[in-house]
Amino acid sequence: MKNIKAFFLLLCIFLIQNNFAQVWIPDNGDGTYTNPIIHADYSDPDVVRVGDDFYMTASSFNCIPGLPILHSKDLVSWKILSYALLKQPPFETYDQVQHGNGVWAPSINYHNNEFYIYYPDPDFGIYMIKSKKVEGPWSEPLLVKAGKGLIDPSPLWDTDGKAYLVHAFAGSRAQIKSLLVVCTMKPDGTVVNNDEVMVIDGHESEGTIEGPKFYKRNNYYYIFAPAGGVPTGWQTVLRSKNVFGPYEKKKVLEQGSTTVNGPHQGAWVTTQTGEDWFFHFQDKGAYGRIVHLQPMKWVNDWPEMGQDFDKNGIGEPVTTFKKPNVGKKYPIETPAESDEFNTPKLGLQWQWQANKQTNWGMATSLGYLNLYCVTAVDSKNIFNAPNLLLQKFPAEEFTATAKLTFNTRISGESTGLIVMGLDYSYLCFKNENGKLYLSQKTGTFNKSVSESESKPTAISGSTIYLRVKIKKGGICSFYYSTDDTNYQKIGTEFTAKEGKWIGAKVGLFALGEKVTNDSGNAAVDWFRITK
Repeated sequence: MKNIKAFFLLLCIFLIQNNFAQVWIPDNGDGTYTNPIIHADYSDPDVVRVGDDFYMTASSFNCIPGLPILHSKDLVSWKILSYALLKQPPFETYDQVQHGNGVWAPSINYHNNEFYIYYPDPDFGIYMIKSKKVEGPWSEPLLVKAGKGLIDPSPLWDTDGKAYLVHAFAGSRAQIKSLLVVCTMKPDGTVVNNDEVMVIDGHESEGTIEGPKFYKRNNYYYIFAPAGGVPTGWQTVLRSKNVFGPYEKKKVLEQGSTTVNGPHQGAWVTTQTGEDWFFHFQDKGAYGRIVHLQPMKWVNDWPEMGQDFDKNGIGEPVTTFKKPNVGKKYPIETPAESDEFNTPKLGLQWQWQANKQTNWGMATSLGYLNLYCVTAVDSKNIFNAPNLLLQKFPAEEFTATAKLTFNTRISGESTGLIVMGLDYSYLCFKNENGKLYLSQKTGTFNKSVSESESKPTAISGSTIYLRVKIKKGGICSFYYSTDDTNYQKIGTEFTAKEGKWIGAKVGLFALGEKVTNDSGNAAVDWFRITK
């Protein structure tokens, strides 16, 4: 019996390590897929095809490393391949937590045998990075157009050798919004000129218009742009035979009778077999802006997306549909979730809240991750701690469990498991005058509101298993165990809340209250996402 149990334990670990044990799989295994294709917060997705490969990037805001690069062979199964932005400039700014700032909606293109990503920082301007290999190394960010409130850039290299860029404005910085402008650009992509031409004023009929993507087809210039606001809007398409307009427009995708709110902002791609598809996000509150895939076709030089269920000439999102034809079949893959920490490298699902510093933690070749109890920036509120190691919610319902050993050295050090957002809650395993206690703490971004704490429970050993179960609606329940068999509930239920422009996250931390020359650490054996 012991051998059978050992076999199944090893099998479970093998499945987790090889990314087979998943809580959301969009591929139905019968030639169809079910939306969302990624039930995680990859907001403002943009996708490009190069040969038989598809690459996606997305907004990353203040989460570092930034600009994730995801890869797919069939548009349905995706894995995290790398990050294009390992450290975010200006460094003196992003070495500190900047909730909601940083990398807003980017675009990814392939031009002259190089990958280009244009991304906006609403406080500084539009940056460009490029690489001959999508895995990197990527060039250092180049500020190609400086200015506050310049967002959502998308380039177009025309057939005559000229280059252009379309972008929008963030009213919070620029004091103007719901406008799209087209600028000329140096053909090598290194300078965007200050010769803006407004091509649409969204105030007239779109409410809000932003997030443009620039394309050319059949001598028409197209600007795909979301309108009507993030949670409730629709997809508008502009077209013109002149790059500066005037443009005519058409609404091509809306919620209609479906449950998919605000279907817009994404990317048009064409497969090797000539099929057209459109990626977009859906704002799902605490779960973030999750990624959907819609069939698309061209009729009279206008794109038609999804299916026109109510026959009003505007497409609506599909739930289940035939998979794209990419010429052959490929294995099912999903973005990484669990991490056994058995290799001296962090899994690609992890991000920090600011530019990583060496003393926050490091992978080891010893089968665990070390997180160090560096001094907290605010002893009363964890919200602005830069050294939270977090990953996106991967599904509507899941369980996250971590095994760690707390090697504390001085009183006041703590470690634990956290669900992070504008409201947050965490299991705090803390050294209080040489004794270890576990409690649930809950707080908010508002510094004037103190964290609440459950009655601390004394823990006899330094090794502990911490768990959070997330149910539909983002309802979180916390548990702990000292043997990974008998789990006890602790604290009260907590409803996860989105962060600043991002979904809620789950992850780990280690903090201290005093400056010392020899901080304690949490040796994290593994972190597992299960059903």
